[in-house]
Amino acid sequence: MRHEIAIIGGGPAGLMAAEHLSAALDRDLYRVTVYDAMPSVARKFLLAGKSGLNITHSEPYERFATRFGSASPWLRRALDGFTPESVRNWAAGLGTETFVGTSGRVFPTAMKASPLLRAWLRRLEAQGVAIRTRHRFCGYDENGGLLFETPDGALRVQPDAVLLALGGASWPRLGSDALWMPWLADKGVETCAFLPANCGFDIDWSETFRARFSGAPIKSVTATSDAGRKRGEFVISKHGIEGSLVYAHAAALRDRLTGDGRADLILDLAPDRTADRLARDLGKQDAKASFSNRLRKGAGIDGVKFALLRELTPDAAQMPAAALAERIKTLPLQVQRPRPIAEAISSAGGIALDAVDDGLMLKAMPGTFVAGEMLDWEAPTGGYLLTACFATGLAAARGMERLMTKA
Repeated sequence: MRHEIAIIGGGPAGLMAAEHLSAALDRDLYRVTVYDAMPSVARKFLLAGKSGLNITHSEPYERFATRFGSASPWLRRALDGFTPESVRNWAAGLGTETFVGTSGRVFPTAMKASPLLRAWLRRLEAQGVAIRTRHRFCGYDENGGLLFETPDGALRVQPDAVLLALGGASWPRLGSDALWMPWLADKGVETCAFLPANCGFDIDWSETFRARFSGAPIKSVTATSDAGRKRGEFVISKHGIEGSLVYAHAAALRDRLTGDGRADLILDLAPDRTADRLARDLGKQDAKASFSNRLRKGAGIDGVKFALLRELTPDAAQMPAAALAERIKTLPLQVQRPRPIAEAISSAGGIALDAVDDGLMLKAMPGTFVAGEMLDWEAPTGGYLLTACFATGLAAARGMERLMTKA
């Protein structure tokens, strides 16, 4: 008996599931069709790869597996089935060699997503996967059939099993619009509101600072929040702050804002100098010199760093050397709110983890599986998100295999 499998969503999770199911030893066992609303599949994957596709991370796996916050224990089973090493081996099998960057992140040697995706789609085609683009999922009919809008009109599909891999709520223009949330909630699936993850934050800059420094990078700083102390850089935006160092603290800042109504990112503008050394060096400066010269010579702070210190501490020029040194080392940057979820790199929230069984099948909807960012987990940037999407797609495919074997 040949089983009809519908995979809704042509991102990394859906395509990984399609690859596994279509590679079954008995090719006549499954007929796999991928449906995607967009004109082409994996559009967010391609966008992520424009500046260098960060495919996974090279840190020790035991550490890697803890990077998913409270969802880490739940995700471990899926990650064990498709580790960062598995990702690199999979890419190599598609003719894409990878290398480890200085940050430990893993990239294709070509630094692009498009060659890898083209090779992947060729493999899927060779394995008999049918990909139907411009097929927008519209929910269910009264008999549980899948409804689609297509260029040729309405389409109803009644497969033997379904994988939903529709993404979260970030970058909706690329297809992840979360319109599926009420459809599943109506069927008794527990969901959690979507929240921005790996996002920037609004800050009420003065007009002078915003006009002069929007787009300027703040380099060689450390930042501290409930997420710990991390070193890197970020960018001043017209709205506030963004960039890799901000994203590393985004979940902690977002949750602190939700819980307390206030969140501060504590900056160290001179991470290579102790407070005592700064105090001594600042104390040696000529009191008659301008404040900018004293900061440049005594602390190595000038340009946008100097402007940021003045923006956040208007009376900095009058502070004693020791107090000024302490402020440079622990400069509080109060964030007002996360940027809109449509701008976020990824999202938290979605289908509650308790709503699926060990094979990622929805308990309230037997025969329907879910994978990727639809589920309520989040990950930092650095290859973690993509690896977990691959891993959950594969885990769901294996869950579908088990179900079909019993059928």
